[in-house]
Amino acid sequence: MHKHIAATSFAVLLQRFFTEHLQQHRAVSPRTIVAYRDTFRLLLTFAERALGREPQDFLLTDLNAKFILGFLDYLEAERKNSSRSRNARLAAVRSFLKFAAHHDLSALDCIQHALAVPMKRFDRPLPEFLSREEIQAILDAPDTGTWCGQRDRALLTTLYNTGARVSEVLGLTAKDLILEGTPAVHIYGKGRKQRSVPLWRSTASLLRSWKRRLNTHGANDYLFPNRWGTAMTRSNAAQRLSLAVAQAARNHPRLKTHTVSPHSIRHSTALHLLQSGVDITVIALWLGHENPSTTHMYIEADLSMKERALQRLKPLSAKASRYKPPDQLMQFLVTL
Repeated sequence: MHKHIAATSFAVLLQRFFTEHLQQHRAVSPRTIVAYRDTFRLLLTFAERALGREPQDFLLTDLNAKFILGFLDYLEAERKNSSRSRNARLAAVRSFLKFAAHHDLSALDCIQHALAVPMKRFDRPLPEFLSREEIQAILDAPDTGTWCGQRDRALLTTLYNTGARVSEVLGLTAKDLILEGTPAVHIYGKGRKQRSVPLWRSTASLLRSWKRRLNTHGANDYLFPNRWGTAMTRSNAAQRLSLAVAQAARNHPRLKTHTVSPHSIRHSTALHLLQSGVDITVIALWLGHENPSTTHMYIEADLSMKERALQRLKPLSAKASRYKPPDQLMQFLVTL
């Protein structure tokens, strides 16, 4: 009897976590709901294999530190998730545990130990970016004589112009595009935040042509639909980008050595804006960064590029000078 009550308690808590806590009290975005949902689907599937329990039999006390560590190892070792993805899954589990701690005091000790599972540190490499010539070659690659080709060119150009996340662009509808007066697009980003990004004349002209061919009948029709009129998926957009990159690589062989993703275009937009003299705070607003410090990585990337250029321009006869510490104490500190 006790087991049945505990199992029911977990199922009820999980449902209340989604319907009351996330949707009503915190009003999180649909993307967050989907991310948290996928986390618990993976977790309960793992529990069937690791504990031999069906989802309806899972107990709140099963969600202990040992189980969570095993689940995280499974994500990295078998599903090949990155440390960043692992941490995102752990954040979803932590959010639920904090909610559960207020509703099931009998599991409080277990929850406290589970919450002590740390996030994993990981290296943050400088973002990969493309040159303006390479970007332009990718944008020109799709065949605008076909419906899909014209859509792809409009999609990729919008991605580069706005620097938006691919999910943000795929979610755009007809009402979000403003082509009269000062052309702009209204983007709904993370945390339900809306921002307006201006469109270049060339982008606005391209989107006018695409919108006429698309012939949308409703304000809520997707701006970049698939062949069935529904929203494209992220994998679909990545696939179309890969086709454009393969075409562009014929004249730009360097593209063959890079893995170009929609996020590479976002990084390239930011760096090109920075190189054009746009202020870093404006770039942060342009990209929809919640914290402007996130945008500083593009400054680091730009400085690294300048340093490499200086090294190439250094006269062959010049010898690289090295700092010499003045005494033994400074030598010790240098060697640390």
